[in-house]
Amino acid sequence: MSIASPCIGVCQLDSSGRYCTGCLRTLDEIAGWSQADDTRKQAVLARIAALAIPGTPRALECSRCGQPFHCGTGGQRGGCWCADLPPLLPAEGASADCMCPDCLQALADKH
Repeated sequence: MSIASPCIGVCQLDSSGRYCTGCLRTLDEIAGWSQADDTRKQAVLARIAALAIPGTPRALECSRCGQPFHCGTGGQRGGCWCADLPPLLPAEGASADCMCPDCLQALADKH
């Protein structure tokens, strides 16, 4: 059985142009996914999992204002700072999965 793609439908490159901000794969990994064998796919998923260790922030750009920010830490109860805000998904005006603290707080204040 083939391993499913980790794509989450948020297809946007990070500021370096090397990684998709949605699935965290490189352009080569995305392009070669359908031809890769399960061993290669598992290696890609292991690399992605290593990036997503709880408590390890991801460097992102806000989908609303374009400012860089870190996702994954800073919350009052541990975890990401966004967990301290009410759930807003799908977020109006967001073209990707994350917004910076200022933009997400402004959106929360509207609701």
